[in-house]
Amino acid sequence: MGNSCAGAFDLLIKITLKLVKRNGKLIAMREETRSLQFSHVPVLLTECLKALDLKANGTYVDCTAGGAGHSAAILQRLGSGGRLFAFDKDPTARQAAAAKLAQVKTAATYELIAADFASLREELSKRNVFAVDGILADLGVSSPQLDTGERGFAYRLEGPLDMRMNPTCGRTAADILRLEDQATLTRIMREYGEERYAARIAAAVVKTRETKPLTGTGELVDLICKAVPAAARREKQHPAKRVFQSLRIAVNDELGALRKLLQQAPGLLKPDGHLVIITFHSLEDRLVKQAFRRWERPCRCPSGLPCVCGLASQGKADPPHGLVAGKTELAENPRSRSARVRVFRRNANPPLVEIFSGEASD
Repeated sequence: MGNSCAGAFDLLIKITLKLVKRNGKLIAMREETRSLQFSHVPVLLTECLKALDLKANGTYVDCTAGGAGHSAAILQRLGSGGRLFAFDKDPTARQAAAAKLAQVKTAATYELIAADFASLREELSKRNVFAVDGILADLGVSSPQLDTGERGFAYRLEGPLDMRMNPTCGRTAADILRLEDQATLTRIMREYGEERYAARIAAAVVKTRETKPLTGTGELVDLICKAVPAAARREKQHPAKRVFQSLRIAVNDELGALRKLLQQAPGLLKPDGHLVIITFHSLEDRLVKQAFRRWERPCRCPSGLPCVCGLASQGKADPPHGLVAGKTELAENPRSRSARVRVFRRNANPPLVEIFSGEASD
């Protein structure tokens, strides 16, 4: 997963003349070559940089490099002793990030890591890094992914039902729709998309695939629009939005990866280190909020009784309710409207007892 952004691509149009033989004669044909160039505006950049409280010679991790909008800004602020490790499992994103970071004038060192942030501790330990000053994770889908039909993330664009962050491995959305039973499809749509009509849509998928499997985004959108009540089709939110979200989360095991990050990241923070996470929907925000609450107030003793569990606070969420985009950014980048930055600052002198866990609880 990469940095969510606005204006993800610049459209480049190259016009050439091509000689074509028609009826024995050579004629010049006008040909347009259109290409999309990766560019982006990172979400809540100023807030994230301030929250990380960057030290010139510190060690930092960007869990979701994307187009390196956040990574480049971090790298620019590091000195000769500074280090940046930027993770991304999307090959296209890493290519864009490599080009962006190569342009940064800095004495600091950096490395792009081709891995999911779920393996954060493992990848850092391979590099003899066991503690860092700050960790940033932008959990949003990048606009280059959303705005490229071939990736299959967008319900408004025609393309294959892929949705893989790493398009070189793993199951696609089409695979899930073809292979999973009706009960599992219903659960995926209900749990990951909070879709009211999950059962109806899952039943329609199963019925349709009896004659022809769903392979394109347009086919799925048509099926959803026919499956939901007419009133749902008239709502402001597109009827396919929640289903596409649920399939994307399932394909990439996004919540599972987030849980693993939450299990590992705080224990990797140095005293006074900062964990900064940008969430985009209630499912991931709930996991982050609950984890921060447990780390800040881990005591398990009954209310009103003296604490005997020995679980002391490891730090605090600051600010308690997170940060959201201001009016200026919302106007410039509409996709920032659902973003929330949550920050956890580890204590300057944390106790030895480690209580970190990524499991959700109510």
